[in-house]
Formats: sequence, structure tokens, C-alpha cells
Amino acid sequence: MKLGIINGWDEGSFRYVSDLGLEAVEFCCNHNYDSMEVAGHVAEIRRYSEKYNVAVGSIGRWGQRRIDEDGHVIPSAMQHDKNLIDAASALGCPVFNAGVNATPGKSFEENCKIAVDYFGTLLDYAKGKNVKIAAYNCDWENFVVNDPAWTAVLGALPELGIKYDTSHCLGRRGDYLSEMKKWGERIYHFHIKGSLYIDGEHYDDPPAGLDQVNWGAVFNMLYTKGYNGMLSIEPHSGRWMGVRGQWGVEFTIRFIRPFIMPADYSFNGTPYMP
Repeated sequence: MKLGIINGWDEGSFRYVSDLGLEAVEFCCNHNYDSMEVAGHVAEIRRYSEKYNVAVGSIGRWGQRRIDEDGHVIPSAMQHDKNLIDAASALGCPVFNAGVNATPGKSFEENCKIAVDYFGTLLDYAKGKNVKIAAYNCDWENFVVNDPAWTAVLGALPELGIKYDTSHCLGRRGDYLSEMKKWGERIYHFHIKGSLYIDGEHYDDPPAGLDQVNWGAVFNMLYTKGYNGMLSIEPHSGRWMGVRGQWGVEFTIRFIRPFIMPADYSFNGTPYMP
């Protein structure tokens, strides 16, 4: 697994990620950005990646409305996704994250069929480009966030994966370990984001390690389900900003690193067997 963080695509962002001692960066080229801000600058982004030895571990587009009120694909939204898939391919980035919004007035089954068609188009476009497609489990212009939508959509598309974040599951009062037990083999990208609920209400998304997520159990699920992708730190708290926020990022790095088995780990002798 590679530890990284969400950040920008300019040289200063790569320098910052490198200075933290991290291996990868995630780009969130969301609905408020033109996809060409990334896709139109792959040559310079590749230079930054090589210069600072920081891989581009994930590219995603959150908050994009992809389906109109009649249930039809919005062409510009599809083009933005295709642009970013091309960018991911050019940058050696292994996964692109997207969502599909539900159409009011359509049944659940109809919306699932629309989502299958949309994600299927992305999967077809990504063939031969060494880029996997993942549905993010955030509900920002997206309904493919958990079961029964996963069963319907991922069940119809065996190559479609999940970008998983425990905080979104907790926000829906779900059981993230149960979801990871059932769907862990389909996780293509993973966010490290803390969550804290008090008296049944959301209080904060603090740095991981200063929250209530059972990170030991989460990593057990990642390992036993065969996950070996990027672990992307997502600073997300309005209470942890400025100097305290920076300390929180560094705390999270120190907290998470012991959970990561070194890629070059070896053992001279007979490995432990229960």
C-alpha cells in the first residue's frame, strides 16, 4: 500500500507531498474545475511527479451532475470524465473515481440501469488504458454509495470498483466493517479520514487517530481482502485548520504508517503459522 494525500497538481503541491515523506498524491478535479486543468497539462504534471518521486495515485471528479432531469447523459459531463481517464492513463494513475446522480421521478431500478450504462461507458472507454473505474461512496451527486445500489450496479459490472471512505458509511449510520466484509474485494481506492459522532450527531472529521474509527479493524479488512492500493489522507475538518491542521496531517501520517506492511518486507526462516 502507498500512503498519500489529496492535494493539487501544481509543482508546489508535489513539493509539499514529498516534504511530508508521502509516496502519492490524489487529484480531486471536481465539478467546479475544467477537466483540462489536469488533462491539458499532463506533460508538466509528469515532470513534477518524476522530480519529486511522488506518484499520481488517483484522480476523481466529485459533485458532477452527469444525468439530466429526463434521465439522459449530460454530454459535457461524460467528456470531462473521459478527459480525466486519458490524463490518468498518461500519468500512470491506476484509478479514476466517479459517481452517478439519481433522476427524480425514475424508479430505483431505472436509476440503476442508467448508472450501469454510464459506468459501463467509462469502463469501455478505459479499456487498454490501464485505468480502473471506481464508484465513490460519497452521496455528492451520486446514489451508488452502498447496498442495494452496489448489488445492482456492481453486480452488473464485474470490472467496476469502489472508492471507499468509512466516514460516509458512518454518516449514513451504517456499519463500515460489514460493508468492507462484503465488498472489500471491490475496493480500488481508499480514503483515510477520521469521524467523530457524539450523542448520535456528527461532531467532526478530525485527523485519523483522533477519532472513533477502528483503524486496526479497518486495516485487517484491507489486508484480508487483498487491498494493495493507495491510502489517501483527506483532511476534512473545519475545526482542524492552520497550524493545528498541519500538525493533524503529520499526526495522521505517524499514526497510519505502523499499519502499513513494508513492500520489501521479508523474513529469514519459517514464517509464523497458527
